[in-house]
Amino acid sequence: MRNLLKRSLSGLIFVILFISAILYSKESYIILTVVFALIAIWEFHKILNFKSIASYIFFGAAAFLLLKRPDSYAVSIILVITLVSSSFLIYQLFSKKEISSKDDRSKMGLTIRYLVFSFCFLILIPFEKDQYNPYLILTILILIWINDSFAYLVGKNFGKRKLFESVSPKKTIEGFVGGLFFAILTGYLISHYIQQYSTLNWIVIAIIVSVIGTIGDLVESKFKRQAKIKDSGNIMLKDMEGF
Repeated sequence: MRNLLKRSLSGLIFVILFISAILYSKESYIILTVVFALIAIWEFHKILNFKSIASYIFFGAAAFLLLKRPDSYAVSIILVITLVSSSFLIYQLFSKKEISSKDDRSKMGLTIRYLVFSFCFLILIPFEKDQYNPYLILTILILIWINDSFAYLVGKNFGKRKLFESVSPKKTIEGFVGGLFFAILTGYLISHYIQQYSTLNWIVIAIIVSVIGTIGDLVESKFKRQAKIKDSGNIMLKDMEGF
C-alpha cells in the first residue's frame, strides 16, 4: 500500500512538472527533458555497472547540435542508427539471447544508442519547421497514458495468456490488445480536434506508441533481469518509463 501511494504521488508530481514545462515554453520543455535524460542515463549506468561521464557529455553535445540544426543530415543518420540498434535489441529479446555489454566500450555504445539518441529525438518531437508545437507532444503523452492504463486494467481483469512471461510475467496478451484498441480509439478522437494530421496518421501514431511502447518495456525488463535488479530507479525514473 505504501509503495502504491509512493508511486501515485511521484507519478502525479511527474505529470504536473512535465505538462507545465511543455506548456510554459520550449526552453522549459528542453530543460526538463534534459534533466530526465541525465537521470535516466545515471540509472542505466547503474544497471550496466558502468561509471563514465562520457555519456553525459555526448548527450549534451548531440542534443545541442540537433537543436541547432534539426534539418541536417545528421538527424537522418542518427535515426537510422537508432532504428537498426532497436531492431537488434528486439531480435535479442525475442530470440531470448543475452544483451551483451561486457566492456566499457560496449556499455558506452549501448547507452548512446539505447538512451542518448532516444532522448535527443524526444526533445525534437514538438519542433516542426522551426516552430514549437506543445500540443503534439501532449497528445503523444495522452496516447501513451491511455495505452498503459487500459493495458493494465484489461490485463488485470481479463488477462489469462502471458505476453512474454520469461521477461515480464505480469503482461498479458489481452492487456496488450486492450491497450492497443483504446490507443487507436483515442487517436481517432484526437484527429477530430487536432486536424494538423489526418485520421490515418493519428491511428498509425497510436499503433506505433502502443506496440513500440510495449516492446520497449519488455526490453527494459530484460535489462533489469540480466542485472538482477527488480526496479530501475527509486521514484521518478520508474514513472518516466510510462512516458
